[in-house]
Amino acid sequence: MNKPRNFNGAITVFSLILIAIIACLFFLPAYQGNVGFDVTIFPLLNAIFNCFTFVFLVLSLIAIKKKNINVHRNWIFAAFGSTALFLISYVTYHFLTEPTKFGGPDWLKYTYFFVLITHVLLAIVNVPLALFTMASGLGRKIARHRKIARWTMPIWLYVSATGVLVYVLISPYY
Repeated sequence: MNKPRNFNGAITVFSLILIAIIACLFFLPAYQGNVGFDVTIFPLLNAIFNCFTFVFLVLSLIAIKKKNINVHRNWIFAAFGSTALFLISYVTYHFLTEPTKFGGPDWLKYTYFFVLITHVLLAIVNVPLALFTMASGLGRKIARHRKIARWTMPIWLYVSATGVLVYVLISPYY
């Protein structure tokens, strides 16, 4: 009998490396070369990818409530795909540019930073949560999958929705 695969170590290592790479981007100087196009397109792409992720997650939630596992799985794969595209776009943009400073009034600045900080902290938590949830689902560990997904889904929905909100709030200052 084959022993079920355990991806916990790989998920933990991948999550830590990804988070470390993203954290390092904020301490690196901006790329000084000419990339040949306006890099400010990346934040808009990030918002679009986050919007797609949010929609895909809602559709996956509707599918699983209707007990349609195959449709649920396909929407989750779509959410992972749009999240992966977001990560590529996000890392590229932050490698090529300096951080953008928020220039709005103080009352809006506090709102922006609250949304941004909760978005970032929950995004850090969401990386391993989403991967553990997917691994347990694909491994047919349904009880574990459901237990983790009860936390993952609302966090991932919040992260994807606030990703769009962060863009809307900071976009006038790019």
